[in-house]
Amino acid sequence: MTPRPRLLFLSPRFLFPLNEGGKIRTANILRHLKGGAFEIVLASPEGDPPRQFAAELAGACDRHVAWEAAPVLGWRRVPLLAGRLPVGVATDASRAARAVMAREIAAAPDLIVVDFPHAAIHVPQELPPSVLFTHNVEAEIFDRHAEIARGLWRIVWRDQARKMRSFEAAVLRRFDTVIAVSARDARKLEAAYRPRRVEVIDTGVDLAYFAPHPPPPPPAADGGTIVFSGAMDSPANIDGIGFLLDAVWPHLRRARSRLRVLVVGRNPPRALVERARAAGGDWEFTGYVDDIRPWIAQGHVAVIPLRAGSGTRIKAFEAMAAGRPVVSTGLGIEGLQVEPEAHFLLADTAEDFAAQVLRLLDDAPLRAGLAARARALLEARFSWAHVARQFETICLSTLARARPPSQSGRA
Repeated sequence: MTPRPRLLFLSPRFLFPLNEGGKIRTANILRHLKGGAFEIVLASPEGDPPRQFAAELAGACDRHVAWEAAPVLGWRRVPLLAGRLPVGVATDASRAARAVMAREIAAAPDLIVVDFPHAAIHVPQELPPSVLFTHNVEAEIFDRHAEIARGLWRIVWRDQARKMRSFEAAVLRRFDTVIAVSARDARKLEAAYRPRRVEVIDTGVDLAYFAPHPPPPPPAADGGTIVFSGAMDSPANIDGIGFLLDAVWPHLRRARSRLRVLVVGRNPPRALVERARAAGGDWEFTGYVDDIRPWIAQGHVAVIPLRAGSGTRIKAFEAMAAGRPVVSTGLGIEGLQVEPEAHFLLADTAEDFAAQVLRLLDDAPLRAGLAARARALLEARFSWAHVARQFETICLSTLARARPPSQSGRA
C-alpha cells in the first residue's frame, strides 16, 4: 500500500479548548482531514496541562509535536511596540518552536501548512511545497482599529498596521498557495501583496453541535433577551460591545425597559463591566463558559455589533445554526455568503442597529423565518466536512504543482 503524503501543519497556538474563531476553524478542518489523503503531523505549543486534551488531539492529527509555550503578556508587550515586527508577531516568536520546526522539516514532509502569517516566523525561508492559511487580512485589522481610535491609540494602531503590511507582504510571497476564508479576503490579499496563488475556502459550522434549539418564550412587551458570544479579551469584541453599550443601548432601553443583554465570553474587561452597570438595565457578562449553547439558546436575538476585525465571524454561523435570528453590522457578517433580510438583518449605525433588534423582538414570524432560512442555508452548504474537502483539494493541488527545490524560486 502506497503511504499517504505527510502534511506538517504548524499552529501558533494550542488548539484546545475551542474558545476562539481561529482555533475553531482550524481544529474542525483538521478533524475532517484526518483519515483522508494526508498523514497529518500537527506542530503547536503544548497545552496546559500538556495531556488534558489528548483525545481531542488524537481526533485532529496522526501525530502531535510540541514546544513549551512562553507567552509574553501584559506590560511586557509594551517595549515591543518599538520593534520592527508587529507586536503580535514578536510575541509569538519562539526559539523552541523554530527548533521543533527545523527538526520536522528536516524529516522531509511532503507539504507544510502554516496557520496564520504570524507562525511563518518559525519556519525557514526555504520550504517544501507550502500553504499559508490566512484567517484574516491582518493589516486590515489594525487599519480598522485606527479608524475608530482616538489620540495616542490611533497613532499606535496606524504604526502596527504599517508594520503588519510589511510583514504580510514578505510572508505571503514565500508560499506556493495562500488560502483565504472568503472571496472578499482573497481579492484584498491579491491586490495588496500579489502572492503566487490565492485559493478560497468557505467558513463552516458544526451543525450537529449547534443543533437548533427551541426559541425561548415570547418576550414581554417591555422585555426580551439579546445575546453576544465572543472572547471578551479581543479588542474587536471589546469595541463592539462598547458600541452596543454606549450608542445602541440608550435607544433599546427607551423602547424596552426590561431588556436583558447577555455577553458570553472569557475575560470581559472590568472597566467595560462597570460601564454597563453604570448605564443601568440588565447586563450579564458570563466570563468563560464551557459550553456557549445554553447561553445562545436564551436569546431572542443574537447581535454582532462589530466595527473592527477582518476575516469571517464564525459566531454568526453558530448563532444561525442554533436557530437564533441575527442582527449584524456589515463588518460583523463580512465575507459570509448570506443575504440581508433573508438570513439576517443588517445595520451599521446605532439607530439602525437598535431599530432592527426591536423589529425582531416585535415580530415572532420574522424571527422564525430568518432563523429557518439561515439554518437551511448552512445545512446545504457550510458544514465543516464540506470546508475540509475544499481545504484538502487545495493542498493536493499545491502538492501536484510542486517543483523541485532548485527550481522553486523561493526567496
